[in-house]
Amino acid sequence: MSAPVLNGILDGVGDTPLVELTGLLPRFGSRVFAKLEAFNPGGSVKDRSALSMLLGRIRGGDLVPGRSTVVESSSGNLAIGMAQICRYFGIDFICVVDPKTTEQNLAILRAYGVTVDLVTEVDPETRAYLPARIKRVRELVATVPGAYWPNQYANPLNPLAHERTMREIAEALDGRVDYLFCSTGTGGTLTGCARYIREHRLPTTLVGVDALGSVLFGGASGPRLLPGHGAAVRPALFDPTMADEVVHVSDLDCVVGCRTLTNREAILAGGSSGAVTAALGKFAARIPAGRNVVLVFPDRGDRYLDSIYSDDWVRAHFGEVSHLWQEPDLYMAVGAC
Repeated sequence: MSAPVLNGILDGVGDTPLVELTGLLPRFGSRVFAKLEAFNPGGSVKDRSALSMLLGRIRGGDLVPGRSTVVESSSGNLAIGMAQICRYFGIDFICVVDPKTTEQNLAILRAYGVTVDLVTEVDPETRAYLPARIKRVRELVATVPGAYWPNQYANPLNPLAHERTMREIAEALDGRVDYLFCSTGTGGTLTGCARYIREHRLPTTLVGVDALGSVLFGGASGPRLLPGHGAAVRPALFDPTMADEVVHVSDLDCVVGCRTLTNREAILAGGSSGAVTAALGKFAARIPAGRNVVLVFPDRGDRYLDSIYSDDWVRAHFGEVSHLWQEPDLYMAVGAC
């Protein structure tokens, strides 16, 4: 059956592929599947959140081309999703970023005609950029005529979008989703998936994957190299009780997870996808045989070519570690991490 003709690029959001990973875990007794959110038109799972938070206001006439300006804080993927939507409807967009935003993501935003507002100083109390970005957003909303802040950190339409994500996974596996691994940031994907699981009484253990140095599940704040998951400040909509289990991963874990995915599955995935891959390696010994395990892969790896997939960058930060993904028995063997 041929694919349907879409009425515009935004109709391509959602219904992303669920792919079985047959070579990832040696000697693992359960099936592993990846939900490939990179197939959204903006390249990430954040397309779902962006569309959920903006489309209703646009169609309802609250956001009007030439009069309205969307203002949001983002380190990358949500910004790109919103940039595509705003360009599609002809609405101005100001995105507040910080120095951790990659040059490639900044180039993508500028290609969409986004006004990029760079915060260069950390918040003096938390020593993190996020509170400083949010402060700047509030300043812009107070001064820019027709400004609207979707506020991904508190907007209930963010997690609502991901109830559909979980529905797609459940329907593809006839409801038999035994374990779901989900990276955490704003909490949108985690919360939306958890609500669907609970409402439909699925037999799913939801494993939240967080970064070392993130405070989301009560850890101490610390330095992190890779954007996209974890947070220095817990967002308003984040509820740690939504996760049944929690696995923390390091920046190196993310790098090795990504490189392992490329070597074993030919999937060029982003940093948070490497995080959930590494988390599965850490958790795998606790999963009984014969289960269905799903990993949500939030984005693609072409936005990390200058970091995760750069041998020079990896050596500069971690030394010579390529053996961790080149020799199968040293990494991602069951229970090895």
